Amino acid sequence: MNLDINQNNLYLLLPSKVAWLANMLLSDKKIDMIEAMKSIYSSDIYSRLEDESTKLWHLGPVALYEEMNANE
Repeated sequence: MNLDINQNNLYLLLPSKVAWLANMLLSDKKIDMIEAMKSIYSSDIYSRLEDESTKLWHLGPVALYEEMNANE
C-alpha cells in the first residue's frame, strides 16, 4: 500500500484542513461559513497548501491558522 503524499493525492487531505480553518475563523472573526470559506480559498496560505512541494500539509490547523493570519 502506497502511503506517500504527492500532488496527485494531496486533495484528500485538504477538506479537513479547510474545515478546521473555517471553524477557527467562525469563532475568532465572528463571520459566517460562506465568508470563512471564501477567505480561506482566496488566501495565500491555501494556494501554498494545495502545492505539495511546500509541505504545508504537514502543519496542524493551529499552525496553518497562525500562518494565514500572519499574512493578512
